[in-house]
Formats: sequence, C-alpha cells, structure tokens
Amino acid sequence: MASLISWGRYAAVGLVLAVTFFQAPTSGRTASAAAAGTSTSSRLNIISIVTDDQAYWAMGASGNREIRTPNMDRLAREGARFVNAFVSTPVCSPSRASFLTGLYSTQLGITDWISPQEADAGLGLPPGAVTWPEIVRQHGYATALVGKWHLGTKPQFHPRMRGFDHFFGFLEGGNQPMNPTLEVDGTTQTLKGALPDLLTDDAIRFVETNRSQPFALLLHFRAPHRPFAPVPEQDRAAVDGLDPSIPQVPGLDVEQVKEATLEYYASIHSIDRNLGRLLEKLEQLQLNDKTIVLFTSDHGYNLGHHGLWSKGNAFWMAGGVHGPTRPNMFEESIRVPLLIRWPGVVEAGTQIDARVTQVDTLASVLGMLGMSLPDGLRQEGRDFSPLLRGQSLEWPTTVFGQYDLHNSGLAFMRMVRTPQWKLVRYYHANFLDELYHLEKDPEETTNLYRLPEHQEIREDLESRLLEWQRSIGDPVLGGVPRPPY
Repeated sequence: MASLISWGRYAAVGLVLAVTFFQAPTSGRTASAAAAGTSTSSRLNIISIVTDDQAYWAMGASGNREIRTPNMDRLAREGARFVNAFVSTPVCSPSRASFLTGLYSTQLGITDWISPQEADAGLGLPPGAVTWPEIVRQHGYATALVGKWHLGTKPQFHPRMRGFDHFFGFLEGGNQPMNPTLEVDGTTQTLKGALPDLLTDDAIRFVETNRSQPFALLLHFRAPHRPFAPVPEQDRAAVDGLDPSIPQVPGLDVEQVKEATLEYYASIHSIDRNLGRLLEKLEQLQLNDKTIVLFTSDHGYNLGHHGLWSKGNAFWMAGGVHGPTRPNMFEESIRVPLLIRWPGVVEAGTQIDARVTQVDTLASVLGMLGMSLPDGLRQEGRDFSPLLRGQSLEWPTTVFGQYDLHNSGLAFMRMVRTPQWKLVRYYHANFLDELYHLEKDPEETTNLYRLPEHQEIREDLESRLLEWQRSIGDPVLGGVPRPPY
C-alpha cells in the first residue's frame, strides 16, 4: 500500500501540464486529422454521461427485455451503439482516470478505487496528466463536471484545477441516493431530494446558461452504485410486478438476487428518466443538432453472474458464502454500454462492432470536435470518430486490461482479450491464471489455462500481453514506473 501511495505522490509532484517524457508512436496514437468541416464541428457541444456500475446487460438496447430504459434506447435508435465496448480496469477511479486522459491506470498511479485513507495521503489524478476537458476549454469551451469525481480530494486534484469551469457534485467515491451531501458553489451542503434529480437539475442549469457558446458537460451519476435504494416512487413503480430473470448459478439465494435486481433496475430507471429530462431540454433550446451526446458506464457489474456481486472487486454470494473478495476480469465486469448520438453525422440505428475501451475517449472526443491532439501528448487510445462518420478504419481486435487490487484484497491482474480468447495473468501469485475460449464458452465457466492442448494459444497470448506491458512501462514487470507526461 505504501508503495502505491508513494507512486501516486511521485506522479503528482513537480509536473507541468502538457510536458512529456517521451513521444507517442505515430501509428494509431493521434486524433484524426481528416475531420472534414473542422470550423463547423469544432463548435459542436458535447455532453458526456457516465453511470456508475451499469453493466452492458442492464439496458433495453442491449437486449434486456425486462428493464425499462426508453431514453437510453432512444439514443441507440437515433445514434450509434457500440456492441463491443470495454474498460481497461473494472473499478471506478482508475477507469474514470483513463476516460479523461487516454492513459492506462498504472501510467497514472491509480490502480484501484481511491480509498479515503489514500485520498487523505495525497493520491489523486496527477496534475501533469492532461484531460480532454482541459483541451476543449483551451479551444473556448465552457466546461462542467456535475456529479462524481473520485480522483482525489486535495485542493490540487479539485475538478476546477483539472479543466472544469464549473463543479457541482462530490469528490469522494460514495454518496447517498437520497438527500446527498454535495459541493455547491465551493461549499458543502446537504440537499433534499434524489441525487440523480439534483445532478440533472444542475446540468440543465449549465446548459441553459451556456447555450450561446460551445460547452462540454460531463454528467457523471453515482447511480446505480450500491446502495441502490431508496429511489423516487416513479422509479420504483417502473419495476412493480416484475419477476426478474437472474443468472442460473448453483447456490444463489434466489429471493435476495431478485430483490437486488429490482432495486438495481429501479436505480437505472432514475438515470434514464433524468436522461429524458436533459434530452428534452436540448430540444427546447434547439441544441439537438449541434450537441453530441455520449453515454457510457465506468465499468460493468455482476448480480449473481459467476456467483458474484459487484465488479472487478466482487464478492462471493453463492453457496451461502457472502465474501470474500473475488478479483476478476469477467465480461460482466469489463463490458459496458456505449451510445453516441451525433445528429447529421451518425446514421440512426448504427451498430459498431469495433472493440473500443474508455482509453479511446480523449482521442475520439477530439476527433469528433475536429481538434488535434496537443503536440507531444502521449495517448494509448485511438480515435474511433471515423467509424461514427461511416468511414472505413483499420481497428485492432485485441483489448488489454489491468487491475492492481489492494482494497479488501490483493491481486495484480493483467488481461488480453481477442474475439476468440481471454487470458488473465495473476502476478505474484501461483495457480490463479485463467484462459477462456469466448466463442465456445461466452459465460467463462471453464478455465483452460493448464490444459496442454491449449499451450500454443496460451503462449501466443502471453507474448502479446508482455509486449503491451512493456510498451506502457508496466511496473509489475519491475523497475521504476515513469509517467508518460
């Protein structure tokens, strides 16, 4: 733990914005320079909506016929739905850091959710790591973060120091779904009402105030993070009478999982209802045609899947066991919804199969807005905006991931995923490595790692994983980590 906090401090001290220690490779590491009509697209607004703990399977547009998400489904109908969107780290703080910077968690020194103790010790998003809100603000955009931050509580990590003109929300990871405590105009207050409603109220105020200039609004909900309830009655009513389908895993407490699923769906409905309010406001202000809406989650979720509850740091809930932590990189933990509505550019109902991650967000946002990457800015992500324009684009089929669990457990996990296979390596531990044949075993029930007949594919994946680790200076390989900024 001490070494992790020290690395976070090392990354945060003595760094100057936009200074880099090494140059990014040219192939696939720059925002698209081919964005036609730059003068027009650079004035587009962008709204980024990020939910907390919403799984890919927890949305009607993903094929769930029991959950009620009409406004998320509307975005999918009117825009593009990515059917293979993933996160590189399946817990909140490192995923959100990568979403903002286009770097991997070990490059940022944030490898697990930031605990209160770590926040007090000075861990947060390193000041030298450039965020895409900082870049768009330099292009004249008004910027706001409304909702969850969870990337440091010390003054140097405050959202107002990281590219946001306006902040209404909370710096820590948790809050109450009802009557939350929030930072409002620089002071902490306890407000009455449901948290999603309060956040959306402020987001709408920001849009109204800045409707005459380009803006970037990041509305980052806490829902559907536990505790799921209470929610407003209209959201609970959305699941009344539903007998939800749940995973068929031996040993699950069926009633417990069904009740948790109902509460989870109701919490997601509270987001969807507020998404509808925001979309309606864009229509009223005649901003639809000039506003890109991006909707995603910080990671996935298990609710009985694999006998687990929660995300990459899930705990056992099957066989009468409640705990301990089961670190994992299962599909349910790393796969997320990703919807992008871009009127006039994205054809309605577009489905994109390319395998993207949240690390691609910075390059892709700049690509959508017609902006170039700052000179020398290291990026691990790639610009997928040409796919939204309907252009052909050579895109990698391999996804890499990492998770250094150190809260409520200990694990150093690295993942490589192809369309057919997933390999998960556990460093500093024996006999835990995993290999799944995703085409034949999409539910990841059979670990093939030690079977001799799969030695060749295992060694190939391990070689590819090692090459990627070396490319990002992965500290689990040894040596002193060097920040790429």
